Amino acid sequence: MRTRREFITLLGGAAAWPIAARAQQSGKAVRIGFLGAGSQATAGVWLSAFASRLRELGWIEDRNINIDVRWAEGRNDLSAEMAADLVRLKVDVIVTYSTEHTQIAKQATSTIPIVFALAADPVGSGLVASLARPGGNLTGLSTQNVDLTSKRFELLREIVPSLRRLAVLSNGNNPTSMTEINIVRTAASPLGIEVSASEIFGAEDIAPAITRIAKQADALFVVGEPLTFTHRTRINTLALAAHLPTTYATRGYVEVGGLMSYGPNFPASFRRAADYVHKILLGAKPGDLPVEQPTRYDLVVNLTTAKALDLTIPESFLLRADEVIE
Repeated sequence: MRTRREFITLLGGAAAWPIAARAQQSGKAVRIGFLGAGSQATAGVWLSAFASRLRELGWIEDRNINIDVRWAEGRNDLSAEMAADLVRLKVDVIVTYSTEHTQIAKQATSTIPIVFALAADPVGSGLVASLARPGGNLTGLSTQNVDLTSKRFELLREIVPSLRRLAVLSNGNNPTSMTEINIVRTAASPLGIEVSASEIFGAEDIAPAITRIAKQADALFVVGEPLTFTHRTRINTLALAAHLPTTYATRGYVEVGGLMSYGPNFPASFRRAADYVHKILLGAKPGDLPVEQPTRYDLVVNLTTAKALDLTIPESFLLRADEVIE
């Protein structure tokens, strides 16, 4: 006869049984929910990087793992519906990115493990208790966008030394936008550079916002997040027509006409997110897995855009760039 203590131990062991083992025992493939804040067209390459790393770790789609993909197109309302849908499907792990969409996933479940591939300020935004000990059901990777804001501003000034008026374009629904705006203002104030902020809430706001910005700014600082990334081509087209140099947080903006970017390598972050998922499937608790900070940063500049803007990029800047798009 088993004692009560032994019985409780057995129950605890069953609850902690690795997801992979339980799936193998039942003959069912592990189910991953991928909540894409953007779209297949704009962020599909990140999903591919994630799935590729899973394959390297032995997780083969349609064999021992299934990935249910949802694309929210930068819309919070769609993201909330899709997060609820993934919870109803009882997926084993939810993978997402961006602070606001990770918060939406967190609101949808407190039990299903959540791995965020990109989050600007996971501690400050309340996603996790600390980087070292996240706690709860979330873990992942911090993009450190907020910490890199000053550096992006400095790099823009190297390219546009005559900068006197700077506009910051952000998603008004993004909780970290104001932090970045304030950092830019703090960095610009001692230099006598005037900073103005323009908010957008949807695609329809982009053209009017850039029309206003063109009348009052010499350059455009775009806060990186799903809405601006999803519509980055439109932003770049309008900014170029208005003769506005632009700076961004990641390469994806620059490859479609942005002037420059400085920030983490996003495909590398999604590959690391797959490592987190692998550990969780093998039994690790997300709250015990430290949130990682980026190890690779890319400085990218688009020479074609620079020429269209009649800007001469200093040779010293080009030598430091990780990639020059021509």
